[in-house]
Amino acid sequence: MEIIIADISHSIYAEEICTTIENAAKVRGTGIAKRKPEYVISKMQQGNAVIALESNKFAGFCYIESWSHGKFVANSGLIVHPDFRGIGLSKKIKKKIFEHSRAKFPEAKIFSITTGLAVMKLNSDLGYKPVTFSELTTDQTFWNGCKTCVNYDVLQRTNQKMCLCTGMLYDPVTENKTQPQKKIKEKTFNRLKSIKQHLFLKKEKK
Repeated sequence: MEIIIADISHSIYAEEICTTIENAAKVRGTGIAKRKPEYVISKMQQGNAVIALESNKFAGFCYIESWSHGKFVANSGLIVHPDFRGIGLSKKIKKKIFEHSRAKFPEAKIFSITTGLAVMKLNSDLGYKPVTFSELTTDQTFWNGCKTCVNYDVLQRTNQKMCLCTGMLYDPVTENKTQPQKKIKEKTFNRLKSIKQHLFLKKEKK
């Protein structure tokens, strides 16, 4: 299995990717926005997608969307082909697209809206925090993409303030501020652990 940055050579999988996304939405009965092959191909051309392949067979996919002039990005369309589910592939794809997003848009906030508990868990592991929709992009183009979702009427009735999806956000600024604290705590813990081990060995020798 290989998970790589997609390019135009992978456009041959676009139709299958869109069909897999649409079928997954029907099975789950939850909100997954439909995508057209042309849109998926454009993401491949831009280098804003990752694809998982097993001996040239489509296994999974995810792409990057940029909003509010690059201030926000979203990792969308995460899908795993039914033949490759249950082996942890979605987690690997999510990690790959997240790292690719951080490299291409280092200052952008990365957000997600999802109804899937599994995706929420993946997001949480990567450092996303639950937020209200007001903290996400105000770019109307993004919210227009929800029109093909079966739950779009809920979003309309609440003036885009809430829906069945949960909003999650990774803020690099907040993360960078907490990193030094995490490192200090780790160093302090390791130092105390070392002292404790030293005292234990000293006691054993006596």
